[in-house]
This record gives sequence, C-alpha cells and structure tokens, in this order.
Amino acid sequence: MADDDLPQALVQRGLRKELMPRHVAFVMDGNRRWVEARGLTTAEGHGAGGRALEKILELSAAWGIRTITAEVGCCMELMERGIRDKMEEFTREGVRLHVIGDPSIRPASLQEAVREAEEMTRNSSRLNMILATGYSGRWDIVQACQELAAKVQDKLLRPEDIDEAILAGHLSTSVLTSGELRLSNFLLWQSAYTELYFTNKMWPDFGEDEYIQALKDFQSRERRFGQRKSSQA
Repeated sequence: MADDDLPQALVQRGLRKELMPRHVAFVMDGNRRWVEARGLTTAEGHGAGGRALEKILELSAAWGIRTITAEVGCCMELMERGIRDKMEEFTREGVRLHVIGDPSIRPASLQEAVREAEEMTRNSSRLNMILATGYSGRWDIVQACQELAAKVQDKLLRPEDIDEAILAGHLSTSVLTSGELRLSNFLLWQSAYTELYFTNKMWPDFGEDEYIQALKDFQSRERRFGQRKSSQA
C-alpha cells in the first residue's frame, strides 16, 4: 500500500505503510512504580494503565495494525469488570477480543465474561485484541504440544508432520514488545525472531509519541529471521 494510506502526521514522522507491523505485543510494566512515584492508589494506577491501553488500541486500529497482544496483571475482578464494561464498545469499534492463558485459574464469573465477550465480538475484523492472563510462554508451548499430541492420538496428524510451522500455527504471530529489559516469560516462542523495543517509560505514560518511536525503530531494522547477513555467510 502507498504511504498515502497512513495519516499524514505519521508520514511526516517517517513511517511507511508497507513496513507497519501486523502484530504488536506489550509487556505493560511500571504501573506500581508509577503509582508510588505519584502517591496514588492502586485503583488509580489500574485506571491510568487501562486508559493507556485504550489509546493504544485506538491508534493501532487507525494505523492499520491488525493485532495487539497485552499481558494483563491486574486482579481478576478488575479484569472481569473491564471486559463487561467494554464488550459493546468493542463490538461497535470492530475489535475482536480473545483471551489466552490458563483458564483453570480464572473464577467462573470471569470465564463467563470472557466467553460472552469472545462470542459477541467474533465477527469483528478491524482489530484483534488478545489479552494474556494467567499466561506464561512455557504454558503456551506445553498447551500447543498437548493439542498436537491429541491430534496424533486421534489420527488427525502424523508425528512426522509436526515441524516448526505446525507448532507456530498453534501460537500467536511475531510481536514487538516494550517494557523493561526482560521478556517476563511472555510469548517466548514467538519472540525468537521478534524485534524488541525497550523504553524507560512507565506503562501509564506510554502514549502516541513513544508508540511512533517504537514503530520507527521497528521499521529501521533489517529483519533476517535468524539468518546471517549475506556478508557473514
């Protein structure tokens, strides 16, 4: 697509439509330190973090990014309330919601809220919103392997057909992360060839300018997906 499809403000800041990532993931670190530095309550910190995520969703949809994944570390009650409050808005705005992670640790009421939201938004196609809760990269890989093993047992798949492409198909796509200098056991498999962007910004302060900087950093890199440069071959 031409750069003209991007908002003019983004073009002026050096972003190119054809190099925009399809999937961006956020490790939303810093809420607690942000709250402590300002003498605010935990609830106020969660509110600020939620508003920052809403802004990222709005910008991502406007900029043509198809999928956002965010690790959610707030309490289950707060997450349930947020999902129920935003369910109809997600549907209106074309946001499809999907929740990943160990469902056994979620209370029944939260599981029901997730089921309702996923069903209500399943036909939305403007933006995919993936929330990771009770999640670890190791759990994700084990879960994928168990699904593959079940397919082999049911003779739907042969062991010799299981390769990297098959396994990757059971996990999310490549991501760009921001946060502290660690992955926090988050999307480990997908991060093998992911371009990582780290920022000192606390999550509630992460806004449009920092997002643009992260995207510019991503677009400036030569993605080799594990391959060496030709001069190193």
